[in-house]
Amino acid sequence: MKDLKIRGRTIRSDEHGLVCLTDIWKASQRGDNYKPGQWQGHDATKKLMLALLEKIGAVNPNSRKISVKSIYYAKGAAGTYADPRLALAYAEYLSPKLALEVKEVFLRYRAADASLADDILERATPEANEWAGVRALTRTTRNKHTAILQDHGVERPLDFAKITNETYIALFDGPAKQLKASRGLKKSDNLRDKMSLPELTYVMAAESLANERIEETDPQGPTRCQIAVRTSATFIREAIEKDRASRGKPVFG
Repeated sequence: MKDLKIRGRTIRSDEHGLVCLTDIWKASQRGDNYKPGQWQGHDATKKLMLALLEKIGAVNPNSRKISVKSIYYAKGAAGTYADPRLALAYAEYLSPKLALEVKEVFLRYRAADASLADDILERATPEANEWAGVRALTRTTRNKHTAILQDHGVERPLDFAKITNETYIALFDGPAKQLKASRGLKKSDNLRDKMSLPELTYVMAAESLANERIEETDPQGPTRCQIAVRTSATFIREAIEKDRASRGKPVFG
């Protein structure tokens, strides 16, 4: 789940989709007595958590062990995170009006309401709007790219990853894993969400050109598609190098 905004404040979520209750508490502007830890200690909250654990099968019927961390955990200064259903209950506990705002945002998010993103970008900087626009275009190009690859015999996730790495290696001298490590990113992070505007543009150009090449030359199977993608990405890299060299600038950095 992407980070959402409530009352102008970012509501974070972790890689498993758990929502930061601490952010919701800050958005509510309630006192310390309403912090997530205080709410978690209430009998009603404990019953709610147990019911949720039983619903998702996180209670072992043999040992009666309860995997609470699957729906609720505290991570020091990073805050307290909980299942979205608990987050909505917590918002209701803080304020009925806040709960309605939270529910509305969640519903719009789940419905893929594009106006939700537009509402957020209206308050963002011109630079953030430009980046978001290009990121949306790269996502569209990527979806077309994967569909074309699938039509040409690419099926396994591993093969898609290998082909994507051909683009990254040609453009940035390394596969996704290496690029994430060099940028201090986690394995679960989406690399493209952390790319600069020029980097996103280069990737989009490479995949667009590869789409044309694959549709025209009709390679079949992962290996042949991998070669086609590598070829197109290499031509984009060469164009970037020539243009920057003419201006006395490094290729990247």
